[in-house]
Amino acid sequence: MSAASKSAPWLSLVGIGEDGLAGLTPTARRVVDDAEVLVGGERHLAMVPEDGRERLAWPSPLATLLDEIAARRGTRVCVLATGDPLWYGIGVSLLQRIPRDEMTILPGLSAFASAAARLGWPLAEVETLTLHGRPLALLQSYLQPGARLLILSEGAETPGAVAALLRERGYGGSRMVVLEHMDGAAERRIDGTADDWRANDIAALNTLAIDCVAGPDAALLPRVPGLPDEAFRHDGQMTKREMRAVTLAALAPLPGQLLWDVGAGCGSVSVEWMRAAPRGRAIAVERKAERLTMIAENAEALGTPALEIVDGEAPAALAGLEAPDAVFIGGGASGEGVIETCWQALKEGGRLVANAVTLEGEQALLAWQKDHGGALSRLAVSRAEPVGPFQGWRPMMPVTHYSHRKTFAGKPS
Repeated sequence: MSAASKSAPWLSLVGIGEDGLAGLTPTARRVVDDAEVLVGGERHLAMVPEDGRERLAWPSPLATLLDEIAARRGTRVCVLATGDPLWYGIGVSLLQRIPRDEMTILPGLSAFASAAARLGWPLAEVETLTLHGRPLALLQSYLQPGARLLILSEGAETPGAVAALLRERGYGGSRMVVLEHMDGAAERRIDGTADDWRANDIAALNTLAIDCVAGPDAALLPRVPGLPDEAFRHDGQMTKREMRAVTLAALAPLPGQLLWDVGAGCGSVSVEWMRAAPRGRAIAVERKAERLTMIAENAEALGTPALEIVDGEAPAALAGLEAPDAVFIGGGASGEGVIETCWQALKEGGRLVANAVTLEGEQALLAWQKDHGGALSRLAVSRAEPVGPFQGWRPMMPVTHYSHRKTFAGKPS
């Protein structure tokens, strides 16, 4: 057995489809033929005739396989994966363990590209997501009138579960297409709508397409911050819609960034942060048990099931948390050490935003702004409400709003 040189890539990642070896490019086929160790699912390995080479099948949990692969550094290892392994595939996990210059990556045709071609959908105009190993609630934030979705299913039950969710959300008229075993001998297509979906003999390997149609009673829940207050379960103590939109604008949700939502209440700000920021993450810190339950329910209902919830009171509950890119203090700004702890933890370039409705909270923000700078605003909103047979303006409590960006070293904010 000859080992690959230390300077050359020793690990190959090859995307393969239902058509097996016959569908590979000549380059990809040479990589598979030259490998000393083959890695893949049972289905992938069955596509390569037995020839005595070492084979590693995907175990559960996957982490043990990553250790096995890393232990074979210097040996020609080829990982077979479905379609494009960097699109919700094993390639993402491998790149977290193996340096890129030690790998050769040869993607195949993704399930999304294959599905879009069959449907005639321009892929650039389609939302793509996976429900494989992820909760169904993730779909909630993608449901918009006119949206086209391509989904990697968890298994045979996924289309039925999705149809039920669509009906519940008022999207029962949405067109659904299930595509099974694309490019293979067993390829099949099933069409229907969420309202009339009855298919129950679906293959485990399937891709689901949804053309979203909102019914007259469907709630319109865009990803732009400022969802209606009634979209959340709450006890009245929440950042109201108008203030929430202003608050999120100051927090500036950015792709992949982390928010601390301190004194989270019902979690409305952290939920909207995650909806607005692609791959955005949030940690909601709240001390009241009933509100912790509300946060979890709102995260599930509004498509952010990955929201992390911390039971505790700031600043003690903040110890050990990952450093944030943005912090929102929605409650407890007057607490001893709360603002200071959040500011110290905030990354350079990060944003600190705080709202206060009490005099004590306002005093804390005024004192902090005097010593550290930042912008202060006082915002008052009135809503029209019935006054007998007429309407009048009912003011909400005015809010003192503070925002500040942490400077990069040596540069002004």
